[in-house]
Amino acid sequence: MTKTDLDSQKFHVLILGASYGSLLATKLLLAGHDVTLVCRESTAEIFNKEGSIVRIPIRGRDEPVNVRSLDLPGKLCASSPDKVLAPKDDEAKSDKETFDLVVLAMQEPQYSSPGVRELVERIASSRLPTMAITNMPLLPYLRRIPGLKDGVSSSHEIRSCFADPSLWDAFDNPELVTQCSPDPQAFRPPDEDPNVLVVRLPTNFKAARFGSERHTAILRRLEGDIQAARYDGHEIPVKLRLHDSVFVPLAKWAMLLAGNYRCVAQYPEDMVPIRDAVRKDPEASRSVYEWVVSLCTSLGGDEGDFVPFEKYAKAAESLANPSSAARALKGGARSIERVDKLVRAIALQKGMETEVVDGIVVRVDEWILHNSE
Repeated sequence: MTKTDLDSQKFHVLILGASYGSLLATKLLLAGHDVTLVCRESTAEIFNKEGSIVRIPIRGRDEPVNVRSLDLPGKLCASSPDKVLAPKDDEAKSDKETFDLVVLAMQEPQYSSPGVRELVERIASSRLPTMAITNMPLLPYLRRIPGLKDGVSSSHEIRSCFADPSLWDAFDNPELVTQCSPDPQAFRPPDEDPNVLVVRLPTNFKAARFGSERHTAILRRLEGDIQAARYDGHEIPVKLRLHDSVFVPLAKWAMLLAGNYRCVAQYPEDMVPIRDAVRKDPEASRSVYEWVVSLCTSLGGDEGDFVPFEKYAKAAESLANPSSAARALKGGARSIERVDKLVRAIALQKGMETEVVDGIVVRVDEWILHNSE
């Protein structure tokens, strides 16, 4: 495909995850591209009938704006996992040629659920370029990290951090997998239909380039189209930002270990808000934050890839609730994304350790053990 063809092409993006995924979907639809959203069949029926609604704050307006997919130039289609990339009854091939990009926008343990697991396997065999929007970088992406690429596949300690590590073995070409940091904060209001998403913190998605320029060009085009798009004359926040460094999407690791996972209290105590976890002992927060940054730089990252602690601590002042991981554990979850465990496993490979992270892992393990009884 030539650059001229790429500049004029309307892309079709497959997104797994109708909650967080509907935010990126809305940005793509606003930019004129088509999206297929994978979700439960009952949820898909609502999306296909009523479209999606993303409620988002914009500069210069007191009330958030409801961005409705039915009003956007792109086309939204929702489907259950079993109907996507499946062989057609009347032909021997699947519909993989209709997608230009796959986005994995669910939490890592969810990909092991029935139906979704089989779809992920079909995605791997399709060899479509795949971008994960997760705090937990998937195993194929970790193989793109300079200081890790030779020790990921054989490391039991790293593989054990994933709910189903064998699922990711089928992605045998890490150049086809990239990572995007889920920096924007959004949630589904419990008293509204599942096609409604409320954006609490409208920051940007930060994606690393693919291994090939051909696939990176797709992200670059989407980045520009999202930047240029307007809704009713207004610029809508939450952009897609493309970076050359594979470490940029990992910048959130330090934030997660300094704040989100330190919300997890000793079982069975109540979880604490992120801001309290950070400001209760600012020096301890700074220490673990900078320890994680130093781990990433030891793998080949540059300090410029990471947010300074002071900027993070200031932003954390507005985070008045416990993290989603802490809330999930308190609610009885038997599995969550184990970024805490992954960071410790990688650190041990580099001969680094800290009691703070060790303590986090022990507390999370304890909650999961009790929730599983």
